[in-house]
Amino acid sequence: MAAFNFNTEAELFPAAIRKKKRAGFAYRRFSTAAEAVQFAIEQLPADSLNGAYLQVDEARFDQSGIRTLYESEAFPLQRNRPEPAEADEADEEKQRAAG
Repeated sequence: MAAFNFNTEAELFPAAIRKKKRAGFAYRRFSTAAEAVQFAIEQLPADSLNGAYLQVDEARFDQSGIRTLYESEAFPLQRNRPEPAEADEADEEKQRAAG
């Protein structure tokens, strides 16, 4: 991945087409791309992130691109959302199946 400036202003746009009338979030502008990426990954529900995009200068990043930026070694902020462990996912699957 080419060098990315996380200190550039960024805009986060919701999905253009919604199946649900309830909006997950509205357009937001951030002073840094790092803050926008962190907000998208840590605070947006997955269904709101799906279809949303981040615009930094002339570049656009979809859900996958946003996640790649978040997981990048160059990401400057502390990550506050730990990735679920495989054991936790297996436990959740068992609970869903049971009930």
